[in-house]
Amino acid sequence: MTLAVSLFDQFMSPSMLGVPLLALALTLPWVLFPSPSARWLGNRLLTLQGWFINRFTQQILMPLSLGGHKWALMLTSLMIFLITLNILGLLPYTFTPTTQLSLNLGLAVPLWLATVLVGLRNQPTAALGHLLPEGTPTPLIPVLIIIETISLFIRPLALGVRLTANLTAGHLLMQLTSTAAFVLLTMMPTVAVLTTILLFLLTLLEIAVAMIQAYVFVLLLSLYLQENV
Repeated sequence: MTLAVSLFDQFMSPSMLGVPLLALALTLPWVLFPSPSARWLGNRLLTLQGWFINRFTQQILMPLSLGGHKWALMLTSLMIFLITLNILGLLPYTFTPTTQLSLNLGLAVPLWLATVLVGLRNQPTAALGHLLPEGTPTPLIPVLIIIETISLFIRPLALGVRLTANLTAGHLLMQLTSTAAFVLLTMMPTVAVLTTILLFLLTLLEIAVAMIQAYVFVLLLSLYLQENV
């Protein structure tokens, strides 16, 4: 029981003098990114940052119509924000806010609801038409409407749970592997070295997962938006 509690202690929101540090963890990433200056030429970091933002924006807006391009700033900012939080959470003695289901649902539910409301405002007939596939037999119409409605409301829950579960599982696996390597260091040094190599490879995998999960979160939001614009 003690081991289980200590493993999940890393996901508790830290506090100092009774003040939760979650707000600081959410605000800090924006300080790390350089802002463009008035000069015509910037440094290599600014050039790389601008190239990445342009490429991602083009990729995420490619399937969207012109009406969905208004979301470019929000989707790109959300992508950079999530990637930064996820990767910073892999550093030692840090806290990952995106392992909190409340935060992820706080991002997923309003954005999903905004896409639904945009669809109901711009094209209400088509938005409601998604609840009933074309060519459905008459006896199945009530059942399919209920199923499609449930699946519509499960979307934000799936968005938040997917991000939380992937990051939580990765952090737990890294902690278990590092604990095993530390314990085996004095007992079986060879096995400890192999475990350390496994931990290094697992860390590289988690860096990839941190970026992929942020991309998947924003990509699914853009797909929901595509259905409603």
